[in-house]
Amino acid sequence: MRKERRWKKVLSALMLTAAMGITAVGCGTSGGNTGSQPQGENAAATEMAEVSDDIVNIGVTDTLGTLNPLLMDGGEINKYATSLMFLPLVELNSKLEFEGEIADSVTTEDNKNFIVHIDEKATWSDGEKITADDVVYTALRLTSPVIGNTSMMYYVFEGVGDDGFTEEGAESIDGIKAIDDATVQFTTKDEMSLATFENSYARYLMTLPKHVIEQYSEEELKTADWFNHPDVVSGPYMVTDFDVDHYISYKANENYWKGAPKIAKLNIKIVSGSQLYAGLQSGEIDITQPTMSVIPQEDYDSIEGLSNVNVVYGEPVTNQSVFIQTKNVPDVRVRQAMLYAIDRKMVLEQLLKGKGEVVDGFLSSASPFYDDGIVPVEQDVEKAKELLAEAGWDGSQTLRFCVNSGDGAFVNAANVFVAQWAAVGIKVEVQTVDFATLMSVAGTNDYDILAVQYTYAPVDPYPDVAWLLGGEESWTGYGDDSVNEALAKTQTTSDIDEIKGLYSVVDQKVQEDVPMFSAYIVSAQAAVNKRLVNATPSVYGFFNNVEQWEITK
Repeated sequence: MRKERRWKKVLSALMLTAAMGITAVGCGTSGGNTGSQPQGENAAATEMAEVSDDIVNIGVTDTLGTLNPLLMDGGEINKYATSLMFLPLVELNSKLEFEGEIADSVTTEDNKNFIVHIDEKATWSDGEKITADDVVYTALRLTSPVIGNTSMMYYVFEGVGDDGFTEEGAESIDGIKAIDDATVQFTTKDEMSLATFENSYARYLMTLPKHVIEQYSEEELKTADWFNHPDVVSGPYMVTDFDVDHYISYKANENYWKGAPKIAKLNIKIVSGSQLYAGLQSGEIDITQPTMSVIPQEDYDSIEGLSNVNVVYGEPVTNQSVFIQTKNVPDVRVRQAMLYAIDRKMVLEQLLKGKGEVVDGFLSSASPFYDDGIVPVEQDVEKAKELLAEAGWDGSQTLRFCVNSGDGAFVNAANVFVAQWAAVGIKVEVQTVDFATLMSVAGTNDYDILAVQYTYAPVDPYPDVAWLLGGEESWTGYGDDSVNEALAKTQTTSDIDEIKGLYSVVDQKVQEDVPMFSAYIVSAQAAVNKRLVNATPSVYGFFNNVEQWEITK
């Protein structure tokens, strides 16, 4: 039970931060975004409007929360904008393989003790070696109740409370210790797979230079201006200026230990999705990324027609998930009928131009654990009617379907589904609202159906799936012993085939009981200007080789 509660907390944090790439919808009120605005906005904005031989502009549609790794919530733009300066221990590459950043190896023999070895070449930009003390110092600050970061999920480690914090003023953590100058041992309270450790922790620990910032108290670290323009970094770039809603400007770290970047200046340009086509067309945007840069579906053909860019489609990882709150729709036959009533293949072909796939369950073909033997349920109107008749469904109930008002493609898809449900006798009312509203309502479970565009980490879907099928507190309200047993076993083995079989148990049970279904999996569009070489838009590993990006003359 302790383990189950911890993982529920893990996924709550991930969902609230889009940590791994959520775009969600629901019913409620939206909140605003606040942040300080440094000097130099006009100069930086003008610079970004230019097409320059030594500047690359990356167009994204997320807004920045913070550049302070100690306050980071795991949202994609926060992670990637920060990791350009402070490398994580490891990162996924475009092939969904973990590769070292600061660490050159991460190993475990018992799925409880994880040994992280730091690359002997890893140095700070001032020439100092990156050490185990830097890693431990950063972890200690991340678990400090004074700093109060609730998103980093460190309660899984020995010596950290179930609230995610150490005692105020703690000088060490039992479960995170330096073994020598280049080795750190992380010890978890319960068994955890190596993939989960690497994906949920090693990818998100952005090590900080202890010898530079230990001058600040923990209270000062929350507001220290140093993080807005750090003079010592481990990564390829350092920030020179930023505005949380509009841009982040970087200059190259000429002392980068993996090699000085070939591009002197880099900008992350924060725009609306509707501005991406014009920016790519004019050359004011050089490159987009499949999950941080959401190109509207209606612009796909226009961008494909541009002569100055190469278009790519990301791996099918963005799952347009539809969750059914099972306490409100308790009869499995009704939920099954909802799935049989709809034509997902038609929606994919007509609304997404076939750029994606249809699956049942959580896993897409991008995952090493995907089971192509699970054949998605196809539309069968008569079967849907039979199931409803068996369930005694009288058609008088109207189900509330919360949908993201900002996702035009799925708003259209939802209306198609509603018409198809109506044809078999299920009345559904679409309620279109924004992301912030969903987060409020999702926590109350006050909905019948909820649409969420959700990226389940292909190499480690465990935390997300464990929460979403985690019983009455989850988005589905659904729990099953066979599912719980299979999920628990994924954390005690490293055998790919065994893990694949365990996730097959989960997806088959989801197909049978329908606490959720996947409307479709999106292969999102991205583009790169032809003047930019060695840069390929990818769902994972986008910045792994950024120091090798180059502009052709």
